[in-house]
Amino acid sequence: MPSCTTIRQGAGPTTGETQADAGAQASHAAASQPAAGATSFFTIFPSIMLPMFLAVIDQTIVATALPAIAASLGGVERLSWVVVSYLVATTIAAPVYGRLGDALGRRRMMLVALAIFMLFSALCATARSVEMLSFLRVLQGLGGGGLMTLSQALIGEALPPRERARYQGYLAAVAVCSSTFGPVAGGFLAEHLGWRSIFLVNLPVGALAMLLTLRLPRRGGTGGSLRFDTLGLVLFVLFVAPMLLALTLAQRLDFASLPAILGLVALSCCSCLLLLRQERRAAMPLLPLRLLRQPTIWRADGMAMFHGAALVALFTFLPMYLRVVRGASATETGLLLLPLAAGIGIGSMLTGRLVARTGRTAVFPTVGLAVATLTLLCLALFAGRFSLPALVTLLGVNAIFMGTVMGVVQVTVQTAAPPRAIGAAAGSVQFSRAVGAAFGTALVGAVLFAALSLTDPLAAALFNRLVREGPAVMATLSTAQQVLVRDEIAGAFSAAFVTIAAFTGAGLALAATLPMRRLP
Repeated sequence: MPSCTTIRQGAGPTTGETQADAGAQASHAAASQPAAGATSFFTIFPSIMLPMFLAVIDQTIVATALPAIAASLGGVERLSWVVVSYLVATTIAAPVYGRLGDALGRRRMMLVALAIFMLFSALCATARSVEMLSFLRVLQGLGGGGLMTLSQALIGEALPPRERARYQGYLAAVAVCSSTFGPVAGGFLAEHLGWRSIFLVNLPVGALAMLLTLRLPRRGGTGGSLRFDTLGLVLFVLFVAPMLLALTLAQRLDFASLPAILGLVALSCCSCLLLLRQERRAAMPLLPLRLLRQPTIWRADGMAMFHGAALVALFTFLPMYLRVVRGASATETGLLLLPLAAGIGIGSMLTGRLVARTGRTAVFPTVGLAVATLTLLCLALFAGRFSLPALVTLLGVNAIFMGTVMGVVQVTVQTAAPPRAIGAAAGSVQFSRAVGAAFGTALVGAVLFAALSLTDPLAAALFNRLVREGPAVMATLSTAQQVLVRDEIAGAFSAAFVTIAAFTGAGLALAATLPMRRLP
């Protein structure tokens, strides 16, 4: 029998539509609650906007603070865990909050999610090691996973159908502004108030969000049988965590670590096989394997996976590159990353308009990923020859074309999936993106540090000091040593950027062969 944890709340069915998908959430909410057309804009929008803002900004605000975190806590090789742990936790938590919101009430669960998010944001600010911070980020993500999901669902619960599209547009604008503002805010706070402030700032914003959420109409849940694929969640963690740890150990190129690496890889592979077996049997599976048999859906999910790997890896390692190779401060790094964050939103909105106007889908990510791959290869091969304005322009172009992917992926899987499985299909996209981001970021980190160790162990040690202490470390070296070390570090980053280009190239291959070329 499949392993599930069940909560009974009255009678009535609970469906897979509670995955983290705006359209499915709105449809399900409309069926379960009467729309409140008279509720004012100033009651609803701030109440859903602030949780969405917190959920999105916490994915990008940390990136520019990573060098400052390394300076305080050390553990440069494990810095990517700080980003990846939050992303994986939000992915696991999102569908759980969707189902709990249906059964117990979305307003109530939003308050719970905000409380968890704020509590562990405060504890993140007290971390004394990278390992402790990464663990607390997992717990913070268990709250953050509910913020975006429940924000989307509350639109469907509180608004009549004709108003929902307008509010979804407002939320999209909030998401774009949040992701754009995050790197700049992270750099400024880390430089002027310390890296711990990027977590403490969540407390007043979260408290205001709770007060606004309390203003929403009080509605109960729909009841029904709510099942969790508990064993699937456990096996997913046992699949992801050992593989990430193995990639971290592989950075050292130490043969003494080889038995541990092989053991962790074996554990991860066994857990993956057991996870696939479990998902075939589970009543409410974490992974919709039946849907993934469709060529259109598995290719679209693959595109999401490689897109997540490339984008999150860029946001994680570009701040290190700008600090170590270009000598940028934290605030300057945030400003230099602004075109990357803004370009994603611009590309996404332009692609949405083009798809709506033409009905064509696959051509946009095909062209977008082709251009993104070329710009990443240029970054890998010629970054040292670019001035900072030219580098920023290249990043902006890359971001605009990277923005062509996720909107097309979502509309493709929603169109290809049966009506009753739209929520599960959309949830599979977010799941794939998070898995890609986790493994992609860890792999790029392994390539970067392995390349440094292979080139010169002295360069690897100096790189760690440069991330922690800044460009002043170079003053302790002779001019010849400075040139040599800088070239070696730049070469290691070139290998990392080539790896990221390989991710976008793989996504390009899937986009070019996507069976659904147009919307019906």
